[in-house]
Amino acid sequence: MATTPNVSPLLLIEGVGKVYPKPESGGSFTVLEDINLTVVPGEIVALLGRSGSGKSTLLRSIAGLSKPTRGTVTSNGVRVDGPNADVSMVFQSFALLPWLNVRENVEIGLEAKHLGPDEVHRRATEALRLVGLEGFERAYPRELSGGMQQRVGFARAFVVEPMVLMLDEPFSALDVLTAENLRGEIADLWEAGNFPAKSVVLVTHNIEEAIMLADRVVVMSSNPGRIRGEIQVTLSRPRERNSSDFRAMADHIYTIMTNPDTQITQVVQDRGSLVDTTALPHARPGAISGLLELVEEYGGPEDVAVISDRLRIEADDLLPILDAAVLLGFATVKEGDVTLTEIGRTFADAEVEQARAIFREQALKFAPMVRTMHEVLLSTKGKPVHEDFILDILDENYSDEEARNQFETALNWGRYAGLLEYDSDEKTLQLHEE
Repeated sequence: MATTPNVSPLLLIEGVGKVYPKPESGGSFTVLEDINLTVVPGEIVALLGRSGSGKSTLLRSIAGLSKPTRGTVTSNGVRVDGPNADVSMVFQSFALLPWLNVRENVEIGLEAKHLGPDEVHRRATEALRLVGLEGFERAYPRELSGGMQQRVGFARAFVVEPMVLMLDEPFSALDVLTAENLRGEIADLWEAGNFPAKSVVLVTHNIEEAIMLADRVVVMSSNPGRIRGEIQVTLSRPRERNSSDFRAMADHIYTIMTNPDTQITQVVQDRGSLVDTTALPHARPGAISGLLELVEEYGGPEDVAVISDRLRIEADDLLPILDAAVLLGFATVKEGDVTLTEIGRTFADAEVEQARAIFREQALKFAPMVRTMHEVLLSTKGKPVHEDFILDILDENYSDEEARNQFETALNWGRYAGLLEYDSDEKTLQLHEE
């Protein structure tokens, strides 16, 4: 829902800034600057921004865990000068006490409320029921999966029945499927009216997560963190990520995040899909070229097992190279035989510059992440882009390790194709200059 002047705010953030000193230099570092934000009952507000935008610092300031250098935070009409009893938090790390069982971890949040044992038991039982942990009350954190541990984190936050629930990237430490499942269950609780908080503030760098859960997306810029603007999410619930309206909004926000100069406006038309993060086979362009030259030399079609034997390379190492050749349209595989396509034969026989030009054309056509990197760089009009932006996109679909591997593969292909350059010192990408 949108904020209106007729509704008393639960949270009022006015002119908040946060500056950390740098003793070694005698200077300072500004994390947040002039943050103004209102949260009213009945809404989920997503704080969306890249690393360095101060999202978590802002959340800690609201919770009273970090005192702003300037400005004020008001909670339910009272200025926050210490821990904010009106809010509870769920962190990226599960932050469970390993020597306590599930029920004890949940009940510990009620110690400061001085409730009777019957009320403590009732609240904890209800909170565990809401997150689907009935029957696990006596289990210890070491016995639980990551997803179940985070459910305990949600139950511990629910049990205090906070005015505002603060979520600091609560799904980012989970694998993709577990995160999607838990995210969906939280959305279901909210949509069913069973949520034990009046409002939610969600910190995330995941664009689709923000659209799936939030009523408002507040977009933050980095270094220092400022609010660039906000977007009302007017999509009906439950939300379908494959709908044209969802994809249009995702694409619009993606454009905003990649281009600091883009004006933040509401989405009024379908802008197509967001980002295709189809996995790239981990193969270097030189290996792809070498494979194609070998098949061409022997006249093809060539049996995969024979190629493996000739190259003295294990099949497990050969297959990603072969998959890459197929993905790029250079080869086909049928019944274990590799056949070069017409463009594959041309590529195998081409001189260096012509080969790079062919690879560039095929990569832009068939390698989604290479195309995405190139489009991002085009949108910045020559400005460099930090690698973290691309990794943030990949982190939504892959583990940290595989996100890095996908980035490295796309980077190798893009550099070979002459599409982009990479500064290893600054860890930035920019368009290749002829």
